[in-house]
Amino acid sequence: MSAADPDRAPGTARGGVHKAERHDSALKHTTGEAVYIDDMAEPAGLVHAALVLSPVAHGRLAAVDLTAVRALPGVVAAVTAADIPGRNDIAPIRDNERLLADGVVEYAGQPVAAIAATSLDVARAAAKKVALEIEPLLPVLTLDEALDRRSLLYPPSVVARGDVDAAMKGAPRRLSGSFRVGGQEHFYLEGQIALVAPGEDGDLIVHSSTQHPTEVQHIVSRVLGLEFNQVTVMVRRMGGAFGGKESNASWVAAAAALLAYQSGRPVKLRLPRADDMVATGKRHAFLYRYEVGFDDDGRVLALDATMAADGGHSVDLTPGVLGRALTHVDNVYWLPHVRCTGLACKTNTVSNTAFRGFGGPQGVVVMEDAVGRIAQALGKTPEAVRAVNFYGEGTNDETPYGQKVEDNQIRRCVAQVMRDAEWERRRAEVDAFNRASPVLKRGLGLFPLKFGVSFNIPSMNQAGALVHVYSDGSIRLNHGGTEMGQGLFVKVAQIVAEVFQVDLDRIRVTPTSTGEVPNTSPTAASTGSDLNGWAAFAAANTIRQRMAAFAAIHFDVPEEVIDFRDNRVCVARPGDNRAMAFGELAKLCHAGRVSLSSTGFYKTPKIHWDPATMTGRPFFYFSYGAAVAEVAIDTLTGETRVLRADLVQDCGRSLNPAVDLGQIEGAFAQGMGWLTCEELWWDKQGRLRTAGPSTYKIPGSRDVPPIFNVRLLDDAPAREATIFRSKAIGEPPLLLATAVWTALKDAISSVVDHTMPVHLDAPATPERVLMAVRRLQEIVAAG
Repeated sequence: MSAADPDRAPGTARGGVHKAERHDSALKHTTGEAVYIDDMAEPAGLVHAALVLSPVAHGRLAAVDLTAVRALPGVVAAVTAADIPGRNDIAPIRDNERLLADGVVEYAGQPVAAIAATSLDVARAAAKKVALEIEPLLPVLTLDEALDRRSLLYPPSVVARGDVDAAMKGAPRRLSGSFRVGGQEHFYLEGQIALVAPGEDGDLIVHSSTQHPTEVQHIVSRVLGLEFNQVTVMVRRMGGAFGGKESNASWVAAAAALLAYQSGRPVKLRLPRADDMVATGKRHAFLYRYEVGFDDDGRVLALDATMAADGGHSVDLTPGVLGRALTHVDNVYWLPHVRCTGLACKTNTVSNTAFRGFGGPQGVVVMEDAVGRIAQALGKTPEAVRAVNFYGEGTNDETPYGQKVEDNQIRRCVAQVMRDAEWERRRAEVDAFNRASPVLKRGLGLFPLKFGVSFNIPSMNQAGALVHVYSDGSIRLNHGGTEMGQGLFVKVAQIVAEVFQVDLDRIRVTPTSTGEVPNTSPTAASTGSDLNGWAAFAAANTIRQRMAAFAAIHFDVPEEVIDFRDNRVCVARPGDNRAMAFGELAKLCHAGRVSLSSTGFYKTPKIHWDPATMTGRPFFYFSYGAAVAEVAIDTLTGETRVLRADLVQDCGRSLNPAVDLGQIEGAFAQGMGWLTCEELWWDKQGRLRTAGPSTYKIPGSRDVPPIFNVRLLDDAPAREATIFRSKAIGEPPLLLATAVWTALKDAISSVVDHTMPVHLDAPATPERVLMAVRRLQEIVAAG
């Protein structure tokens, strides 16, 4: 028992795994005591920064005149691309993506220059006085324009299996569809911010609100021409991120660092909400065109789909987003012959980037639209069509990209949610209501989910941790994951508490720092607990084994009978009740010159991926779920309400059920926003006009379903060797909101007794719902 066993039942110490512990900063969040970067004490000599943004979407940058601005009282530094000592390149995965525009501007809102001044007001006022000379060029502003002009960021990507053309030709039935989904603003509570302080010998300390401290380190070093060891990046917490602080945060920190380098003074750059929204990337909007062949039972025989993603003006993280979308088109369905083509379109808009789900949400909607159309064509229910297409167990169980579906929980999740939602009874009630109500209509929608968990790039699936046990038995934990409100810190602390069998309050988690744990992966792709949890386990377990070996000598017993439980270290054999407090053993170990510090490392096994053939095993495992949503629509105004939602989510053996429930509820609400009310709108000049809460609507408390039932799937430990058999929770539940979209289409279809297919783009705003209703009514009126 000297080593901890991740499959062993949790111990009795307060705060181990599988227990509903509160978020480590919960009280601070509610009282306002939680310290974010803008709350930190400002170092002596700090100056404030502001960005100069391009007012046009595309043009030749002929001149940037900073002469008058540099002469303004209080202005300390003013920089353009010409002042960058290193490379003007902030690309996270490829190259030639500019920090500051140089020679050409690519979107309205692109940073052109940056100002530092003794006060924030002076800096922002000075930024408005910068004279820009831009010769307009013809922009590409929409996906349709990009497709017409074949404006692509890189060549098409294809996931394919079988003979699609032959299978489609031989299918008894065929139909085609086309629709689109919009992008989404991250709308984190804490905006983009960085505080950079110069140190000795050209070193920099960077406080960044980032999901990826190592990328911030690399980008800052690249822009300034420094080595990585000269830049230390730290983050205690973020006020939300949702993917928007993965690559975006890096260039914000680099801009602040450039000004610190030029001025020799600490610099704080925080973007006002409007600048944040126009200058930073968002969820990719997609346009879909597909053809599906099927038989009289609704069984899909072939799918040929094209997915055009709006990447914006540069590559950013689009290859990963589009790749994940392509590997999620199948969702829970066996597709014997399939060809999915992904087009990364280049437009003169902000470079779109990571967002919770990272392409998965945009991938799964293809088959959901197809299922609805197939059901309507055959006079069947969508539920019946789904059921005949589910992945099998032992047969029809391989994805189009070659990965086996080995831990299939699809049917179980669907059966559970339909029981919880009382599907049969409520289906009859909704149908009866619709027959009696000419204006208000209700809809019931189901959505089943299979979501792959791991980074698309295998090399990113690694993590490190550092654990110290002090001689009083207190424990210090550091790891490469970042805390953005999702509860990662408390989960990893629970893992360490479980290893040592001590109370959770003995663990102190310190700010994430590239100076403590180097070469980290981003906290993204729902892998935070999987990766950092195992790394922390490894570090803690190394120390535990050293302590156990020392205890065995102290008690003069074999090492295997030393056990850790309930804050004590015991001799676990009959008739021997010797024990000591954990802190007492730590003190003895220190006196005995036993190292009580260790690093830990973890790399995800089994995964591999060939980007040329788009085949392999990109995911360590799949997470499953299912949702039922009930909605009401007003056919005269298009107004909608979500009346009830029932969710079942596969969390494996949850590390912390309380945190996981919160993640599920929040993700579902955010997914609702993407599919119903969060609309990004650019004018004909390419300027974002929904640049604040007055014009961009995120879900509010009144938008959350008044009946909202969430269940963690019972008795479903992960099949793969995940940390304590848990599963990822950050992203999968967002996709469950697709049930709201299917429910809206069900309600709209009831206007014509479900006799015609419904075309409904997302977000399904009142205008789009009303247009969909009117379209059906006009078809009926025309005979």
